[in-house]
Amino acid sequence: MTDHKTSKEQKYDRQLRLWGDHGQEALENAHVCLINATATGTEILKNLVLPGIGSFTIVDGHKVSGEDVGNNFFLTSSSIGKNRAQAATELLQELNGDVSGNFVEESPDKLLDNSPEFFHRFSLVIGVQLPESTYLRLGSVLWEAGVPFLICRTYGLIGYMRLIVKEHTVVESHPDNALEDLRLDQPFTELKHHVECYDLDNMEKKDHSHTPWIIVVAKYLEKWYSEHNSQLPKNYKEKEAFRQLIRAGILTNENGTPEDEENFEEAIKNVNTALNPTKVPSGTEEIFNAEQCENITSQSPSFWVIAHGVRDFVRNEGNGNLPVRGTIPDMIADSDKFIKLQNVYRDKAMKDAAVVSKHVEALLQSVGKPPESTSEQEIKLFCKNAAFLRVVRCRSLAEEYSVDTFNKDEITSCMDSTDSEMVLYLMLRSIDRFYQQHSRYPAAVMELPSHTRSQLFWEDQQLKKPSKSSRTSLYLSTTRSSIMPCHRLLLLFNFRAIVPSHRVSSFLYQSVGHKLALKFFFFLYLH
Repeated sequence: MTDHKTSKEQKYDRQLRLWGDHGQEALENAHVCLINATATGTEILKNLVLPGIGSFTIVDGHKVSGEDVGNNFFLTSSSIGKNRAQAATELLQELNGDVSGNFVEESPDKLLDNSPEFFHRFSLVIGVQLPESTYLRLGSVLWEAGVPFLICRTYGLIGYMRLIVKEHTVVESHPDNALEDLRLDQPFTELKHHVECYDLDNMEKKDHSHTPWIIVVAKYLEKWYSEHNSQLPKNYKEKEAFRQLIRAGILTNENGTPEDEENFEEAIKNVNTALNPTKVPSGTEEIFNAEQCENITSQSPSFWVIAHGVRDFVRNEGNGNLPVRGTIPDMIADSDKFIKLQNVYRDKAMKDAAVVSKHVEALLQSVGKPPESTSEQEIKLFCKNAAFLRVVRCRSLAEEYSVDTFNKDEITSCMDSTDSEMVLYLMLRSIDRFYQQHSRYPAAVMELPSHTRSQLFWEDQQLKKPSKSSRTSLYLSTTRSSIMPCHRLLLLFNFRAIVPSHRVSSFLYQSVGHKLALKFFFFLYLH
């Protein structure tokens, strides 16, 4: 057992340093479904198989073609004619023996027709290069089941990804520049007792210069309180005066020259951090006030159960504050003093987490769930990150695609920016809509009647004329009645045998200008 654990730690050493044992456990418990083993799809799975995802299932009813072999590393010439899901699964499993791979030789549409609940079992469903109608059907099924849905679409060197999930809760959000939880403005009993053990005025020089800066700030706060009616330094002037108070405490030599005490310099530097008021962040307050936190049921996810337990702690034992985080920053100090101070915070954090655990246990029993359904490790992690909790909610795919509910104003506001990614998004959506109507992409080779080719050639020549007004009036009148039918414009692209992404960008940008190009795509997107 020990050898297996050691081997696993060696195998996944780098990623364990990033997301820890609990992150790896979550990865190993995941079951991901990939729809369509395209080059993009198999690359996504590769990056999940290598770090040790629990299992994956590929759903694909297509046979491997020569074109597939030419652009997909996980398909070989010997697999031509075989089912694409099976062929890709066999090679992907070779990357990591810890991962279980499965495949289904069906199209997603058939599964949706016969057994839509098939998709409920997965932790995540990834749909690659699917028709718009399939995205909408599958998106509806997954939305109701609460299963995250990741849409991926690529065209040459451009593409997009869209995550669709009702609610995604984040415990470890890793915010930038997170402030330390030191509680110097509201010290807990154990911290007060520890600070009282230090007497800076009667210390030897070695001990004085190796006292943790947190202790230094705490001791001089006591002096400040005695002179300022127990009020913290609040504005810049007061904080600067407090810094001078600390600076005056630096030892001097026999010549009256201040000694080089780096711990005091650290204390002066960290005054703002140390005096940061202890309070519950607004984001965490919003989570406490959410309906999901208020009304816990037997179906509530553990995130909301623990959030309710932490809220009970804040309103009772915590006296309005979150559980102590239990960590302190690295600092100049001798090992003995640093470890003792670290243990003060760590022990308090463990005590607070134990109280939260009792609240959670009582809550679980009240809704008929066993106490062990939420682990002690999960509660400790939640308490440690209680100040950084996040809840992300997305719109459904149906809302995004519907004319009645899509974000028209937001899309319109992006049209004036030449750097906006909305331009590419509308282009890609337009191509999807074309495929939905014609069962092929604009660049697909097809034979056109001679009179159609002649007409399109003439129209293309008109675009080369210098008069910008004639070009815009031909294709992009602001009135619906005079705009050129979308399929004819896209057929023109096909006639010239140009890849859509290049043809769309160069033709529309150069011929009719940025804003008018957007008008065309906006029209196609809505119709």
